[in-house]
Amino acid sequence: MTSNETPDKTIYEGHIVKLELLEGKWEAVRHAPAVVILALRDGKMLCVRQQRRVVGADTLEVPAGLIDEGETPEAAARRELSEETNFDGDMTLLTRFYSSPGFCDEELFVFRAENLVDKPGTPDADEDITVEWHDPSHVLEALRTGREKGSASTITATLFALRELGR
Repeated sequence: MTSNETPDKTIYEGHIVKLELLEGKWEAVRHAPAVVILALRDGKMLCVRQQRRVVGADTLEVPAGLIDEGETPEAAARRELSEETNFDGDMTLLTRFYSSPGFCDEELFVFRAENLVDKPGTPDADEDITVEWHDPSHVLEALRTGREKGSASTITATLFALRELGR
């Protein structure tokens, strides 16, 4: 929301989202910003597989997560990478974008993680994550055909992976 906009009405406020009605006609989902991490090693990209209750499916995604209040995007990327995969690395911001600006203000920061080192993290109690390495071309094809379910942020990261690898 820009500084001169105020919601007409807050319809719902939950743990991670808030729903507002703007000017009496536009529904706006307010969501914390998030990070997306692209880690490459030996031509493969680091992925996580997990059950997503909201869509009722196992998904193949790149590591990602919310930025905590007061946390920088880079610090969040390091924390999420460690929590989900037990790795840390040098972070470079590749891009940032809104997930769906027609109704949601969630901004995503996509980082490239390089020079990976082991760094055990503590996953969230409700996360059951499997770490997998995949060829980015295979990930993109699996998401394109529907053989795998994923996210727009995973597709974005995969396209960056292919670009980084010169494919």
